[in-house]
Amino acid sequence: VQLQASGGGLVQAGGSLRLSCAASGRTFSDSGMGWFRQAPGKEREFVSVIRWRDGYIYYADSVKGRFTISRDNAKNTVYLQMNSLKPEDTAVYYCAANTDNSDYTLPQRYNYWGRGTQVTVSS
Repeated sequence: VQLQASGGGLVQAGGSLRLSCAASGRTFSDSGMGWFRQAPGKEREFVSVIRWRDGYIYYADSVKGRFTISRDNAKNTVYLQMNSLKPEDTAVYYCAANTDNSDYTLPQRYNYWGRGTQVTVSS
């Protein structure tokens, strides 16, 4: 089972990036697929989640209105479109799967994690 995150990079403030999380090895149609981020010296922070079966979506207040999460069933992939990026968005971004569909904002509820992808926003 693998979650592969990609799409990170260096962008100027106000710019955009789209992260992708491709799942392989099993279907996550029963799961909530989340994005988290972790900046140096900080705890891992919830960003957004989408529940695969019904498209339920939730965002952290810090990204609401700027980030959009979506899924492509055919590709078994979840996306995070990030617009109006700010320097404080700089972090390693991780995708994860929560097969229990509980407490989506807590990283300890997620039982599958991908490797992170670095997002750096310059001022």
